[in-house]
Amino acid sequence: MYIDAKACDVLWQAYLSELAADHPHRQAKPDRFGFGDEPALAEELALLVLEGRKCATTSLATEYTAFGEALAGDLSIIVRGDGTPVAIIESTAVTTRPFDEVDDAFAATEGEGDGSLACWREAHIEYFTAVCARLGGQFDAQTPVICRVFRVVWKASRSSA
Repeated sequence: MYIDAKACDVLWQAYLSELAADHPHRQAKPDRFGFGDEPALAEELALLVLEGRKCATTSLATEYTAFGEALAGDLSIIVRGDGTPVAIIESTAVTTRPFDEVDDAFAATEGEGDGSLACWREAHIEYFTAVCARLGGQFDAQTPVICRVFRVVWKASRSSA
C-alpha cells in the first residue's frame, strides 16, 4: 500500500512541535501503516480510529518475520487508503496469543463490524487465511496473533498535514 512519506513527516513534525522539549516521544521513530491489505479497508479502518471506535488491532506474528518488519512500535502513524496520514497512535498494551484465545472484550475494542467476537472471528479468519496462503503457510485456531491496544495521541485535523 502506498504511504505518503512526506505528509507523514509533516504530521510528525506538527505533533512534535506541540510537545515539551523533554517529552519522550521526541526520541521516538514511529512506524507508518494502513490497516488491512487494500486501500478500501485502510480507509474504513482509519475512519473508525478517528471516530474513536477502533482502539485495537490484530496482526499475524508471521507477517512481521515474513516481511522483515519490526514488531509494531510504541508510536505509529496511521494512513488512509490513499496513503495520507490521519493520526498518530500510541500502544498501551501488546500481547501475543493463539487466535482462538482472543476474547469478546478485545474484539469489541477493535471496533469493527458489530463489535461481536463472532463478527471479529469471521473477518479475521478470512483475512488471516489469505495472508497465510500468500506467505506459503496455513492458518488455524492456534496460529499466534499479536493483539495491540492503542490510543490516539494526535489527529491530522489538528495539524497542517
